[in-house]
Amino acid sequence: MKRLLAALMALGLVTLFASIAVTEKSEAAGPTLTQLVEGFKETTVASVSDAIDQVTGQRGFMYHDMRPLFKAKVVGAAVTAMIRPSIKATGPTGPNHSLMAIDEAEPRSVVVIVVEEGLDISGIGGLMATACKARELAGAVIDGAARDVDEIEQLGFPVFCRSITPATSVGRYVSVGRNMPVQCAGVTVSPGDIIVGGTDGVLVVPRQKAAQVLEIAQKIDEKERKMVPMIKELKSILKAVEKFKRL
Repeated sequence: MKRLLAALMALGLVTLFASIAVTEKSEAAGPTLTQLVEGFKETTVASVSDAIDQVTGQRGFMYHDMRPLFKAKVVGAAVTAMIRPSIKATGPTGPNHSLMAIDEAEPRSVVVIVVEEGLDISGIGGLMATACKARELAGAVIDGAARDVDEIEQLGFPVFCRSITPATSVGRYVSVGRNMPVQCAGVTVSPGDIIVGGTDGVLVVPRQKAAQVLEIAQKIDEKERKMVPMIKELKSILKAVEKFKRL
């Protein structure tokens, strides 16, 4: 009986230590992608931009002309694709990576399509937006133009792009690849990076730095929430900035 009790106690200790090890490993791994996405949804785009500056020392914001077709906010992990003018293509044309990226993307992803030299060429239209909506993607970011704007707005699918045009890419552009790092409106986007977009613009949060960026962005938001009533009361932004060391 004593041996049995000793064995059970030993087993209990082993289970306890194993449980602690799993918990510590989970905590060390940091927040999940879902937790990060939900956190960024609650932050302001401007605060996330400032946080990226602090954490990476590099810009995370895309060119100023990357705008939403209608007022919307989008947050999600990037799935990338790229097309380029057919006159610059080498070798036979392959599959349509933009369509494949949409069909293969996980729900709540953000499809990022680079249309090389494509401000007058649409990288997304009504059919592609319909597919994105059906697959429950979070949104699309197009380094190029969009078309079928009324249809996309009726769908309620968030699309950010740099211009609007009726021109199709079919017959003019060829597919280059998907799920690879791309240069999108001045910023490198790698698959899995977190896209944060709103009326202030579109940001790219490097996946490896996302937890740190989110933490700092949340602190910035909290500080600014406290500054607002002080500014209203004192009718002075200088005094609030002096107190909170924030502008």
